[in-house]
Amino acid sequence: MAEIRRDIYVDRLIARRHNHRIKIVSGVRRSGKSYLLFNLFSGWLKQNDVADSHIIKIDMEDRRNKALRDPDALLGYIDAQMTDGEMYYIMIDEVQFVPEFEDVLNSYLKVENADVYVTGSNAKFLSTDIITTFRGRGDVVHIYPLSFSEYHSAFNRPKEETLAEYLLYGGLPETVTMASPEEKVAFLRNVYEETYIRDILDRYGIRHDEELEILFDIVSSTVGSLTNPNKIADTFKSVRNSNISAVTIKRYLDFICESFLMEKVARYDVKGRKYIDTPYKYYFVDPGLRNARMNFRQPDFSHVMENVIYNELRVRGYNVDVGVVPVVVREDGRQKRIQYEIDFVCNLGSKRYYIQSAYRMPDESKRVQEEASLRNVNDSFKKIVIVGEHTPVLRNDVGITTISIYDFLLNPASLEL
Repeated sequence: MAEIRRDIYVDRLIARRHNHRIKIVSGVRRSGKSYLLFNLFSGWLKQNDVADSHIIKIDMEDRRNKALRDPDALLGYIDAQMTDGEMYYIMIDEVQFVPEFEDVLNSYLKVENADVYVTGSNAKFLSTDIITTFRGRGDVVHIYPLSFSEYHSAFNRPKEETLAEYLLYGGLPETVTMASPEEKVAFLRNVYEETYIRDILDRYGIRHDEELEILFDIVSSTVGSLTNPNKIADTFKSVRNSNISAVTIKRYLDFICESFLMEKVARYDVKGRKYIDTPYKYYFVDPGLRNARMNFRQPDFSHVMENVIYNELRVRGYNVDVGVVPVVVREDGRQKRIQYEIDFVCNLGSKRYYIQSAYRMPDESKRVQEEASLRNVNDSFKKIVIVGEHTPVLRNDVGITTISIYDFLLNPASLEL
């Protein structure tokens, strides 16, 4: 099996070299942070004439490095490796094993020939407050599980077969090496229960772990649907006979998002140019983790495809909102205000795209339904419908482009087609 290239992240690390900041590779557990740093980025440095002796790699999870978990011993070890004035690339994996690691890393901020990169996977590094840990001198490269194009590159087989597998098992790198469905299922179930949930329980000291488990079940079954804490609290009460408050549910949802397992997406009024407070949508950073939580009983490929599209947009660096398009229509002689929804409003710098996800568009009525929200956006930004089947790139008379999920995921320039 060929090495999976993750050029988008390697390029982001390259762009941050020598910026006098601590580069923090963050992301959900098992997403490939260590491999990115120690193998892919280190390999690039060597190809660009950086000597092995100037790449200092330290794996703090390795028992052999236990002595270096003492902060002063770690400082002494690194200093001893830096024997000349040339640039040294200091890479520390699982740095949270070192007490007071913040002081260790901050000690190198003013060393002109030290360029520092770290990863971490415990509760502290799985939270969104990691930048403040380094007194505002951290620079985060956030990594997601394998995108579909990265996943597909590992196999020599039809993209249709690979996508079906990806929608089911997701892109955690370890699943790529697993031959059987049984092995993938067992791995995903175990890592979800024993790693992700345990991290959240430990970090936030949650005592009522059953409530968190039920919440995961609810958001997993409604991925891509609008929801809010009050609505979920009603579900707890009616289905589980639980009186958990909306305030507690909001806290739990925030904990899950801070741990990078899910992302919350706000609604944006396209015409009014303002955000709407509630409800929100929640997407999993990996479809396999969502399906594992559902015990692979409820694949729901329409919503999973929508989740995969969202993740791809985030990997490409877009800020993503759910679009709301208010429209006044006349019905039975009266004016009526309705709201159309656009799955994704994507922004990056001066670029904006409106994107609708449609698993199937078997007939004209379905096409009209999917295009309705896009037709009511009165601006010149590009409007796209992504369908979950093969189709040539088509542009209709009002400028709406239809592309297949394969073109979108496999072509990094697909939004410009």
